[in-house]
Amino acid sequence: MSQGTTPWGPTPAGPTPAGTTPESERDTEFQEHEKILSPDFLSVAQITDLLTEDVDGVQEKLRIFLNFKNLETCLKDAILLDYYVSGFLWARRMDFSVIQYSKFMTLLAMLLQNLKTLHMSLEDSIKWLGEVMAEIGPNHSRKSEEWNIFDVKQANAIIDYIKISLFQHYKLYEFMFYSAREEIVIGTEQVIEVVKPAGGPFPEPLEEGISCDIYSTFIEPPTTLDREMKGLDQEQGPEESQPETSDVDPSFGFTIEDVKSVLDQVTDDILIGIQNSK
Repeated sequence: MSQGTTPWGPTPAGPTPAGTTPESERDTEFQEHEKILSPDFLSVAQITDLLTEDVDGVQEKLRIFLNFKNLETCLKDAILLDYYVSGFLWARRMDFSVIQYSKFMTLLAMLLQNLKTLHMSLEDSIKWLGEVMAEIGPNHSRKSEEWNIFDVKQANAIIDYIKISLFQHYKLYEFMFYSAREEIVIGTEQVIEVVKPAGGPFPEPLEEGISCDIYSTFIEPPTTLDREMKGLDQEQGPEESQPETSDVDPSFGFTIEDVKSVLDQVTDDILIGIQNSK
């Protein structure tokens, strides 16, 4: 057996060229077991933080941890967040340990990852789940019981939960990952006509409508031309701006008979003119 030194202390004894020992075989098997469901989906610090929150707090913290920023407009992000929040809350009711939380949440994430990247079918996902649970669940052939992360009851509960949460809705998750949605579902464009600024041909909006005549007479500010004409009239004065008028009646001094005589003469002249023209 050979032994080396690292900054953290002596390294475990490794096999010599002569062969292997039971201890080295156990270390190799332990290292392979540690690779199952790695890396962790959530760190120990994140899980510990989530355990102190209520339902709304768990949802908000997971949104931050998973960097979901468009929940109100992105249906995919909202579905994924609901998937992980539901899984974590279910694990809380099962009274898991921190390491069990870690492996369970990583299991949920890897099932979706296999569906998204490997296009794994439902049958293949069920087979994969069985293989993983055989490694992290109870196994009578295993030499060390400390490697059993979940007992028989917990392993069966996990399989039942994944069955109702993911496998029964597998087609919907496939549709979410593979089917493109129309642009109109997530966004629309609208053209809005705003009110023109003051000074234009239209009055500003009012809380209570009034007639156009009242607005133009009492409210609308005078135009530049009107202000200039008014100033010019004031400079010219009242005598220049208004023409001279006479108050004398033009018919003053004539009697009714004089008026009738003039009308008779004008009428005769018109009739004579018409007869001569024929």
